Amino acid sequence: MELLKSLLSQAASLIWSTPEFFPLMIILLLFTGFFMTMRTRFIQFRQFIHGWKVILGLYDNPEDPGDISHFQAISAALSATVGIGNIAGVATAIHYGGPGALFWMWVTALLGMSLKYAEAVLAIKFRKIHPDGTVSGGPMYYIEKGLGPNFKWMAVFFAVMLVIASFGIGNTIQAFTVADQMRADLSIPTWITGLLTASVVGLVIIGGIKRIGKVASFLAPGMCAVYILGGLIILAINYQTILPSLGLIFKSAFTPTAGIGGFAGSTFLYMLMWGVKRGLFSNEAGQGSSPIAHAAAKTNEPVREGVVAMLGPFIDTILVCTITGLVIVCTGVWYEKVPETVLFNAQADITVVERGAEIVPDAEIRGAHILGREIICENGIAENADFIRNHSIVEKAVIIVDDIPYSGKLFISEAGIPETDDADSKIELSGLTLQNGSPLTSLAFQRGLSRIGNWGGMIITIGVFLFAISTAISWSYYGDRGAEYLFGGKAVIFYRIIYVVMHFIGAVVSLEVVWSFGDVANGLMAIPNLIALIFLSGIVYKITREYTSRPQLTYKQIKHRGNN
Repeated sequence: MELLKSLLSQAASLIWSTPEFFPLMIILLLFTGFFMTMRTRFIQFRQFIHGWKVILGLYDNPEDPGDISHFQAISAALSATVGIGNIAGVATAIHYGGPGALFWMWVTALLGMSLKYAEAVLAIKFRKIHPDGTVSGGPMYYIEKGLGPNFKWMAVFFAVMLVIASFGIGNTIQAFTVADQMRADLSIPTWITGLLTASVVGLVIIGGIKRIGKVASFLAPGMCAVYILGGLIILAINYQTILPSLGLIFKSAFTPTAGIGGFAGSTFLYMLMWGVKRGLFSNEAGQGSSPIAHAAAKTNEPVREGVVAMLGPFIDTILVCTITGLVIVCTGVWYEKVPETVLFNAQADITVVERGAEIVPDAEIRGAHILGREIICENGIAENADFIRNHSIVEKAVIIVDDIPYSGKLFISEAGIPETDDADSKIELSGLTLQNGSPLTSLAFQRGLSRIGNWGGMIITIGVFLFAISTAISWSYYGDRGAEYLFGGKAVIFYRIIYVVMHFIGAVVSLEVVWSFGDVANGLMAIPNLIALIFLSGIVYKITREYTSRPQLTYKQIKHRGNN
C-alpha cells in the first residue's frame, strides 16, 4: 500500500504539479477552454437560453435516432458530475488551496462550458449507430473518425484511460467517500457500506443506458434540489457573512491566504492548481467522459445536444459548487480545528514529523522532517514528535494505547506507523484537526444549520450516498463504452462485474490512494481529448455556424406546418 501510494503521488505530481514549470494539465485545460470559447464566439453566452429550451423538450422528436431524450442525457451526465466533486471536491480544494481556489473553479467552469459544447457536438457528429438502433459515441469515435486512421492509437489510448478512470474517478472515489461519511457519522464499518452500495450499483447497471437514464432523470434533479435548498437556507441564516466571504474568495484568488493548520504559507500556483484540478473533477469539462452520455441523445442536430451539454458545468460548478464553497467559507470551518480521535493505522493517513518542523503546503514533506526513530511519550504527550493529519498539524495531540494515555516509547515501523511491543495493542491519536473532504462540508452544514436543529450533517450524509450511487451508475456506462470500443460487445458484462468488485474495494482503502488514483487517470484521459478538440475545432465551428444561421423550429411548430 505504501509503495502504491508513493507511485500514485509521483504520477499525480508529474501530471498536475511538476514544480519545474507551470503544470501541463493547467496549461492545456485553460488554453483549450479559452481557444474553444473564441472559436465558437462565446457559445456559452450566446446560446445559453436556447440550451434550456432544448432541455425542456421543445425540440424533441421521438423519431430521431438515439437511446435517450435530451433531458435524460444531461441527467445522466449530471449524475456523473454533480456528486462527490461538489461535496468533497470543493472542500478539498478549499482545504489545500484556500478560498481562492473556488474562484479558479469558476474560471474552469466558464471556459469548460465551451469544451462541453464542442465535445457533445463531435460526439453526435461521429457517433456509431448499431443495427439494433442503439448508439455508441465519445472521444474514441471522434478521434478515430475525425482525425483519421493514423490517430487510431490515440483513440485506443483514450479508451484505455477511460476504462481505468471509470474505476477511479467514477467508482472507487465515490465508494470511499460514502463509506468514509457513513463511518464518521453513523459508525458503520466501511466494508458494510461498500457491500451495500456495490449491490445497488450492480442492480442498476445491468439494465444499460436506458435504465441508467431513467434512474438518473429521477435522482439527479431531486438530490440537487435538496442539497441546494439546504445550502441556501444556511446562506440565508448567515447572510451577513456572504459579501465578506466573496471578498475573501476574490482576494485569495490572486494573493493566497497565509498558512493555516501549522503549515507555512501557500503559493499562488498551488492554489491555482487545486482550483483547476478540482474544477475538472467536479464538472469533467474537457475530460471526455460526458460526451459518451450525450452521444446517446435522440437528435439529428449536434448543436442541440451541444448547448444542452454546456449547461452541465454551469449547473455543476457555477451553481452547486458555489453554494458548497460559500457555506464552507461563510461558516469559517475551513480553518477551524475540531476534536477527533482516529485509529493510528495506514488508512488514517497520519505522518509523524520531528517536533517543530516547518512544512510548506505545496512541497513534499522532506525526509529530514519525518521522524523515523521512536516516539517518546509521557501521559500521552509526545516529547519529540508532531503529527500531521488532513494536511494540518494535530494540536493538543494525545496518543492513547488500549484506551489509556500512553507513557513510554513507540517504535515507528517502515510504513510510518507507531508500534508497541504488543502487536495487538490498539493505538489511537486524539487531538484537534482540520477537516477535509466530505467531513469538512458536513461540518459546515452542521454548523450552518445549528440554529434550527441538529440535522445539517444528515443532508451531507444522504447527499453523499445518493450522489455517489448516481455517479458510479453513470460512470459504469462510460467505462463499458470504452470496453466495447476496445474488445467488442461481449466484454461489457465482464467489465460490469469488475466494476462492481472495484466499487467494494474503493470503500476500504485510504483517501490519499483513492484521490491520487483518480487524479492520474483524470489527467491522462483528458490529454488526448483536449488535443482532439483543438484539431477538430474547425468542424465544430462549421456545424455551429450552419445551425445558428437558420431559424430553429420546435417539434410542435414542425408538426403544425406538416399538418397544414
